[in-house]
Amino acid sequence: MGHLLYLLGEVTKKAMHKFRTESEKLGKSSFVYAWVLDETGEERHRGITMDIASRRFETSKRIVNLLDAPGHRDFIPNMITGTAQADVAVMVVGATMGEFESGFESGGQTREHAMLARSLGVKQMVVTINKMDMVNWSKERFDAIVGKLGAFLKQTGFKDSDVSYVPCSGLNGENLITKATIPELIKWYNGPSLIEEIDKMEPPLRPVDKPFRCCVSDIFKGQGVGVSIAGRIEQGHTQNGNFVLVAPAMEFAIIKSVTISNEDRTWGVAGDHVIISLVNIDPNKLTIGSVLCDPEKPVKVCTRFRARVIVFSPEYPITPGFPVVLHYLSVEEVGTVTKLVSQLNKSTGEVIKKRPKCLTKQMTAILEIEASRPVCLELYSDCRELGRFMLRNSGSTIAAGVVTLIYAS
Repeated sequence: MGHLLYLLGEVTKKAMHKFRTESEKLGKSSFVYAWVLDETGEERHRGITMDIASRRFETSKRIVNLLDAPGHRDFIPNMITGTAQADVAVMVVGATMGEFESGFESGGQTREHAMLARSLGVKQMVVTINKMDMVNWSKERFDAIVGKLGAFLKQTGFKDSDVSYVPCSGLNGENLITKATIPELIKWYNGPSLIEEIDKMEPPLRPVDKPFRCCVSDIFKGQGVGVSIAGRIEQGHTQNGNFVLVAPAMEFAIIKSVTISNEDRTWGVAGDHVIISLVNIDPNKLTIGSVLCDPEKPVKVCTRFRARVIVFSPEYPITPGFPVVLHYLSVEEVGTVTKLVSQLNKSTGEVIKKRPKCLTKQMTAILEIEASRPVCLELYSDCRELGRFMLRNSGSTIAAGVVTLIYAS
């Protein structure tokens, strides 16, 4: 994606020359375009994305907020935070022999990323098959990857019509913003470039008429008085001067200013990635995962809730007392499965067994979870972004679920 941003003019030639010089000194010249989004010294030294990077670019039809999420298994929590803020996805897979297979085999990151994206509400995806130049633009290799990945994505819940595949080379820029010109590729591929596929994606309807909700993903000291937060408005709208309630601390604050893409605004609506400056609040009452909400229609705060979950492939069966880490938006909270209510038919949702002793691979069930500290949640039917979550244990994602009942704290 770094090369795409450069070709779109979002990165200056001077900056690219600096990246190229410094990456060559470290012996990592092939990572030069990755440095556009991998900004920390550790990311550049290790050659992997560790945190979420955000950039904005424009196409002929869209204004796009790009969230570059980590792919390495050690940083899946950050990947969940980024994907939870996304409307659509571009998934990059390598075409070289062995690289795709290692990511696609059981337990590989390609599989986990696809399941996470779908479970977090992403319905449209462009699969970018990168490094095609390393396999001599082989149609057979492209078709083999599309065949394997397409069947899995359909099984995961993606519709064939909502998934597209683009062969490209990130290093030399082929088929990124203009259609392919290399003879070896155009003799069998005459489809759109990556940017053209991104242009085709449809933004979802924004719930602007619902109560205001904005989940905090970062906190920092802004200019002047007060404190600034970064996040995405999940639903509703707000403007300068509004009173908001900060949950779960249940403290009031006043919105001093709203900034979107480094531009001062007086308001923001659902779907906007914003920086909001707050006054009249103790910064210690704000944490990553706090929710700014409408004081008259506040977000629900609880420690115990009931949910419908789909179990993936846990190493051990899930039983009452099973420890989990709850992930949604930018929240990461330790919790415990306290009760297995029922096992459901995966297709119909009918109860097939009450109070099962355990849950194993590919089961669907109703269960209850207790968080170690109060968390901000909503019923999935009221707010999808605050009503769906992932469960992880021992570094693996074991289930995805939606909130069906919230118990009063």
